Amino acid sequence: MSDVSFISRRSVVHSTQGIVACTQPLAAACGLKVLAAGGNAADAAVAVAAGLNLTEPMSTGIGGDMFCLFYNAKTKKVEAMNGSGRSGKNCTLDAIRSHFGYKEGEYGRIPAKHIHAVTVPGAAAGWVDTVERFGSGKLSMEEILSPVIELAEKGFPVSELCSAFWKSGSKHLKEASPNYPEMLKEDGKDGYRAPYAGEIFKNPNLAATFKALAKDGKEGFYTGRIAEAIVKVSKDLGGLLELEDLKHHMNVGSEPVTPISKIFKAQGYGQAEDVYTDGIVGQGEKETNEGVEVWEHPPNGQGIVALIALGILEELEKIGKIPTFKRDEHNSAPYLHAVIESLRIAFADAGWWVTDPNVEKVPSAGLVAPEYLAERAKLFDATKANPEIYDHGSPAHNHSDTVYFAVTDKDGNAISFINSNYEGFGSAIVPQGTGFVLQNRGANFNLEKGHPNVIAPGKRPYHTIIPAMITNVHDGSLHSTYGVMGGFMQPQGHVQVLLNMLVFKLNPQASLDAPRFCIGAEGVASSDQGKIVYLEEGITPEVCEELKKMGHQTVLVSGHNRAIFGRGQLIRSHVQDGEVVYSAGSDPRGDGAAYPAL
Repeated sequence: MSDVSFISRRSVVHSTQGIVACTQPLAAACGLKVLAAGGNAADAAVAVAAGLNLTEPMSTGIGGDMFCLFYNAKTKKVEAMNGSGRSGKNCTLDAIRSHFGYKEGEYGRIPAKHIHAVTVPGAAAGWVDTVERFGSGKLSMEEILSPVIELAEKGFPVSELCSAFWKSGSKHLKEASPNYPEMLKEDGKDGYRAPYAGEIFKNPNLAATFKALAKDGKEGFYTGRIAEAIVKVSKDLGGLLELEDLKHHMNVGSEPVTPISKIFKAQGYGQAEDVYTDGIVGQGEKETNEGVEVWEHPPNGQGIVALIALGILEELEKIGKIPTFKRDEHNSAPYLHAVIESLRIAFADAGWWVTDPNVEKVPSAGLVAPEYLAERAKLFDATKANPEIYDHGSPAHNHSDTVYFAVTDKDGNAISFINSNYEGFGSAIVPQGTGFVLQNRGANFNLEKGHPNVIAPGKRPYHTIIPAMITNVHDGSLHSTYGVMGGFMQPQGHVQVLLNMLVFKLNPQASLDAPRFCIGAEGVASSDQGKIVYLEEGITPEVCEELKKMGHQTVLVSGHNRAIFGRGQLIRSHVQDGEVVYSAGSDPRGDGAAYPAL
C-alpha cells in the first residue's frame, strides 16, 4: 500500500469487455451502444465525440478539430491521425497584419474571439476517417451517429459543470454572430440564456448536421448547405474562408501520421512488489525493467512537450541533479520544482518548433534525442526557478475548452481521442441552421515573418490538443490509454499523471485525482506569462512557500477555478489469469466517469 498522503475519493472501474471514459455520461452511453452493436473502440469513439458535441458544446464539436492515437491489438502497433483543419487560401500574413493595423516590427496576435481566428473545421472529416481507417467495418456512420441524433432531437438534461461553463460562455455567443439562439434556451420575449443544470436542451439543427454527415459522408459537411452556411457567416463577419477551402479539406482528408514516442524508465520502475496501490500489476512489470514507451501525436500538436520534459527529468536523475523521489515526496517542493522547470524548458522549444510539418521542417526526432536532452538539462538549477533564461518563450493561455476521452474494446483495441473548439465555444460563431460553433484555432498562429508557426494559406497552426498512450517495451502490449485536456495544461497533465502512476504507484483513479500544478494562465500579463505557477488545493501551503523561496510565483487555487488544471481520463490495461483487464479512472474535475461495457 502506498504511503502517499493523497487518497482518491472514487473507486477504479474494472472491465474485460471495454471501457468508455469521458466527461459526459450521456456521451459515454452513445459509445457503449455502439460497442454493444458490434463496433470496436474507434467506432465507439466517434459516437462519443458526437455525443460530447451535443452535451458539452462549449468544449468541443464538429466545428472544431481532432487528433487520435489508435492501438491495434492484432499488430500491437500505435497509429496516429491528424484531423486538424487549415487556414484559408486567402489568409496571408500581409492580409491578416493589415487587417489589425500591425506595423513593421509589431508582432501582435489574432484575437481569440475574432473571425480571423477561424480555421477550416477538421473534425467532420476526422470522424469519417477514424471509422474508415480504424473501425470494425461492421457499422455504418448512420448506425454510429444514430444514438446522438436521437438524443439531439428528443433533448437531454444538462449536467452540472456543463451548465456553469455554458453560462460563462453565453455572452460570447450573443456577441459573436446573429445565430446564437441556436445554442441557447429561449427565456421570455426575445431573451435567451444558457440552460440550467437538469434542464432539457434540444438541438435539432445539430441533429440535421449529423444526419447529413451520416448520409453523405464528408460531402454532407464540406459541400452543400452546411459548407455554404460556414462561408456565409464568415464573409458576413469579414472573414476570408471560401467554399474552395472546405472542399480542399474534404479532398485531402485527415492525415495518417507517424506517432512520436520515447522510452521512459521511471524511477524504480519494475522493482516494487506492490506495484500499484490497488494491486494492479502490469504485464511483466515485476520481471522487467525495460520501461515503457510513451506515445504522443507529432506536431502540429504539442505532445512533444511531454516527451522532452520526461527526457530532461531522466537526464537530471542520471547526472544526480535530482534524487530518485520516494513515495512520501509526491508533490513535495523539490519534486514540483524539477517537473516545473523541465516543462518550462520543453515549452520553450515547442513555442518555436510546433507548427505544420507539411509546411515547415520540424526536427521532432532531434528534439527528443538523448544528446539534445542532456544539453537542455544543463539549464536546470536545483536551487531556484529560471523562468526567463529559456529561448523561444513559455506557455500562456491555459484555460481552454476541449474534450479528451479514452475507449477500449473486448478485442484489446484502444483509442486515445481528443476533439476541441479551443477556447470556450471556440470563436462562438454559429453558422446558421447548423447547431454548432466554429473553432478559433487560428489564434495560435504567429504573426512574425520568418517564425515557423507564422500564418500562411493552407497551413495548420500550433495545436494544444494531444492524445497519449503507453505501451510496454518488453512485448509491445498496451499499458495505458490516457490524456488530460485544457489548452497548454495538457502536456503538463500528461507528465504529472504519468509520474503519479509510474513513479508514485498510484492507481488510475488516484493518478487523476491527485492535486496538480499549472504553469501560466489565461489573463496573466504578457510580461509574466509562464512565470506564475498555479498550485491546486491539496498541495500544502508549506510547499507553496518553499517554491516561492526558490523564485516561483505560486498561487494556490481552489473551488471552480480548479478548471485550469484540466480534466483527464485514464484506462490501464493489464493481464490477470490470462485475460486482459481494463482498470479506469475519470477526472473528478469533470462531470463524467469511466463506464464499463457489458
